[in-house]
Amino acid sequence: MENEQLTVQRAINGDEAAMRALWTRHAPHLDVVVRRLVGRDPDLAADIAQEVWIQIFRALPSFRGDAQFGTWAHRIAVNRTLNALRRTRRLAAVEVDVEDDSASVEPEAERAILAASIEEAAAKLSPGARTVFLLHDVEGYTHEEIAAQLGITAGGSKSQLFKARAKLRLLLAHLIDAPSAALRNTNAEHAAPLY
Repeated sequence: MENEQLTVQRAINGDEAAMRALWTRHAPHLDVVVRRLVGRDPDLAADIAQEVWIQIFRALPSFRGDAQFGTWAHRIAVNRTLNALRRTRRLAAVEVDVEDDSASVEPEAERAILAASIEEAAAKLSPGARTVFLLHDVEGYTHEEIAAQLGITAGGSKSQLFKARAKLRLLLAHLIDAPSAALRNTNAEHAAPLY
């Protein structure tokens, strides 16, 4: 990472080639983070990603090097995205209906279908539950960090995560347990569980 530290220092000094190098290296990951948090609105995600990079370059002189640049930029991306979502009041929006666009079969069919199904299922979560799920289970934040970011309690974060996981289990059950799901549907009139 010695090379990255030099690139960061050159970018702090105003070297546009160094800034471009940082953007080229880190934009793919940060764009994914922004898109996941935003959900199914690619235009909003693109706008927020642009705001993220503007903020990163404005804050670059304050980069102390205590963490790697990628970690520092990731934190800015998450904070800026959450602030933008608050500003547009998307966290209070109703769940988004998602079209089934995973019908095409690719060469890596099983993995691609699984990834698409998980993304689709996560998009069906309420914005609050989706945000907590992504921050905790995908990005690795603690409940305390999530609570501080979202202005909720750690218990509220845990509750949102529990609800998100429960809904994801239902939405993704067909991928794991197709035979028993079919059995449950055909014997739906039985009051007692089937063993």
